[in-house]
Amino acid sequence: MTNTSFLTTQVGSWPRSRLMLKMLRGYQKGRVSRSEFTAVAEDEIRRTVALQEKAGLDILVDGEHRRESFYAFITDKVAGTQLMSLADMLDFVDDKSEFEEMLRTMDMPASAVKNPTCIGKLSRRESLAGEDLNFLKTLTNKPVKITLPGPYLLTRSMWVGALTKKAYRSHKAMADDIVKILREELIELRDAGCEFVQFDEPVLTEVVMSEDCDRRTFM
Repeated sequence: MTNTSFLTTQVGSWPRSRLMLKMLRGYQKGRVSRSEFTAVAEDEIRRTVALQEKAGLDILVDGEHRRESFYAFITDKVAGTQLMSLADMLDFVDDKSEFEEMLRTMDMPASAVKNPTCIGKLSRRESLAGEDLNFLKTLTNKPVKITLPGPYLLTRSMWVGALTKKAYRSHKAMADDIVKILREELIELRDAGCEFVQFDEPVLTEVVMSEDCDRRTFM
């Protein structure tokens, strides 16, 4: 009988502790310094890695504790972006009635959902996840995985015509720069010893499941 095996890993993000949430809110509002926030986040990452080691997972993640959200964090790393709440974006969307309808159907306040918006030419100011990778690799000898938002998600969510058209004539032109940024990041992560990179594309479910694939999507 042939013995078969498969590698185990985790999707990427982990639930944040009450302390981590408190520090994140304080950091966002300027009441907590970056060094204070990072110290707490790194303690959470250590705990996350230890739990994965104990569970016997084969490929480990850092839990994304440093990030605003799984994709909003790129505004700290990419020039030409601005983090905006959905409430802030209302004055700039093309179809306000459709946008307001979407807000009514969401199960959270529009001010609580923050979206990276393209407001200029996109380019990396710094590595998207190099710091995450370097710290994670000091905590384990096992293979590690870095998660990144995928190009379809970023192209679909970052385009706000009234703001983005000042820099890009079309979604495709913006997408070309997004793909370039992600490709550069992928190569750097590979060269730095990252064994696995996961590109998150949850919005692709709408392509399969929804009849209205052109509807705006914000995560």
